[in-house]
Amino acid sequence: MKLIIQIPCLNEEATLERTIADLPTTIPGVDKIELLVVDDGSTDRTVEVAQAAGVHHIVRNRRNAGLAASFRIGLDAALAAGADIIVNTDGDNQYAGSDVSKLIAPILAGTADIVIGDRETGEIAHFSALKKSLQWLGSGIVRRLADADVADAVCGFRAISRDAALQLNVVSKFSYTTEMVIQAGRKKIAMTSVPIATNDVTRQSRLFRSVPHFVARSASTMIRTYAMYQPLRVFFYIGIFLLLIGVVPMVRFLYFFATGDGAGHIQSLVIGGAFLVMGFVAFMIGLVTDLIAVNRQLLESILERQRRADLRDD
Repeated sequence: MKLIIQIPCLNEEATLERTIADLPTTIPGVDKIELLVVDDGSTDRTVEVAQAAGVHHIVRNRRNAGLAASFRIGLDAALAAGADIIVNTDGDNQYAGSDVSKLIAPILAGTADIVIGDRETGEIAHFSALKKSLQWLGSGIVRRLADADVADAVCGFRAISRDAALQLNVVSKFSYTTEMVIQAGRKKIAMTSVPIATNDVTRQSRLFRSVPHFVARSASTMIRTYAMYQPLRVFFYIGIFLLLIGVVPMVRFLYFFATGDGAGHIQSLVIGGAFLVMGFVAFMIGLVTDLIAVNRQLLESILERQRRADLRDD
């Protein structure tokens, strides 16, 4: 059983050594533990620090590609290196490395293929009330969209079995966290959460400029990912919404028409008709995108088989 701990990094020279030192070197049930650093175009000494710390694998992006892309590149590199389990952690030493053993325990036991750390954000002192509320709300929405019981959907400290990693196709350019959960849930990959500890904050997050920016980007990722796997349902609700809006002015026009005053309310007829047409078009788009989604599933199945074949050849 080979465990590879991947660490996406962007200018983490100040914290990477501490992060690596905090990670376990032996875990019962695991034969070999290796470290993989994905350097996302760092301009500091991140790579030199990783080399000095004895990191086994270093993948370098020639320019900054973003967290989601680095996560995806790390998964591919870990699979190519023969990982049976992949743990993802952050280079800023946010998560307690000693909890890696807790994180992979459900995978070793065969009860889950993806395990996501639960920071229990309600108990974290340096989290503001707004941040705690947004985390609670966001995780609740992701749970509904993914149909999975995940307590802390945006936590980056997570373990993934080899089989699950071969099925994941992260396409987001912002963050992999919520997309991965929704995608895995819709693919019926077994997921669970385990409580984890966090360390003191070493720096502010560089993933987003502000809370509104994070909320907007996260919301768009959730909607896009859910729509990729449930397009008919998404456009059905959009169509119903538009039809209901259209019905109101139409009923208003019919009322006045029945009372002999229809000529003065043509605007209601036009507006209502326009919304009814848009609702019908939304239904048609839903049918088309549902067929596209089926085709996507077939392509993902082919891609997964090709990945498995390529890794066997290697």
